[in-house]
Amino acid sequence: MSGTEESFVVGLIGEGITASLTPPMHEREADRQGLRYVYRPVDLTRLGRPGSDVGDLLRWGRDLGFNAFNVTHPCKQLVLAELDEVSEDAARLGAVNTVLIRDGKLIGHNTDFSGFSGALAAGLPDAALGSVVQLGVGGAGAAVAYALLKAGTAELTLLDLDPDRAAERAAALAQLFPDRRVTSGTPADLPAVLPGADGLVHATPVGMHSHPGLAVDLDLLDPSQWVADVVYRPVDTELIIGARAKGCRVLDGGRMAVGQAVDAFELITGIRPDAARMLAHFHELIAQGR
Repeated sequence: MSGTEESFVVGLIGEGITASLTPPMHEREADRQGLRYVYRPVDLTRLGRPGSDVGDLLRWGRDLGFNAFNVTHPCKQLVLAELDEVSEDAARLGAVNTVLIRDGKLIGHNTDFSGFSGALAAGLPDAALGSVVQLGVGGAGAAVAYALLKAGTAELTLLDLDPDRAAERAAALAQLFPDRRVTSGTPADLPAVLPGADGLVHATPVGMHSHPGLAVDLDLLDPSQWVADVVYRPVDTELIIGARAKGCRVLDGGRMAVGQAVDAFELITGIRPDAARMLAHFHELIAQGR
């Protein structure tokens, strides 16, 4: 137990986030670290407020003594204009999910990309990253694509139902990583681009409890490939179950969900939490139907 006289008040701003697992994960780990830590959701849906009010909410929180906020849909881009400082990675991504309040200043960071990076390193150590296909570039997909390139992916193919969105993301990433090859297409291109790739990342809503199903034909997978899914409710999606059965190494979405929370906790408190303990707690919460 580290113990400290400092206390932490943290919030999560977003739509429909009352049932988020992030608050209990942070609070449990803070208890284990001997910290006084309260984490509360600020649900825009319940408050009847638009995402554009994120700046007012942050400033009110600052004035009320909050230490930090996590920020999720639909505020990750909207919040940028409200901040005093932004980390280099968050600025390059054009999205913020963690706002620290330091000496009255609002400082933005992005732990979505770092959370995936850590999940990839821990869950798929030594995974080949030469050529990766990613399905879905909206929301978490943008952070995942950035993380893959930062981790060393040489060739990244982005596929999305919206070809313009995929092309725009590919062009933006190619500018940030000029020594890499970033191309785009639609899911219809999967049979042509997946063979020979080292890995596949799935970053669409398909597979969630509310969107059951498969976005990938399992027959296209080869046992030599690794497969990562960002969906974590359920943790064992049809894709993860099917890919594992094919002999592929897999990375479930729970690791990214926990990874972003681990990195945010460290930014907020200055203390590196026990990632394995937080992952175990996450699985407890899921098993409880949270």
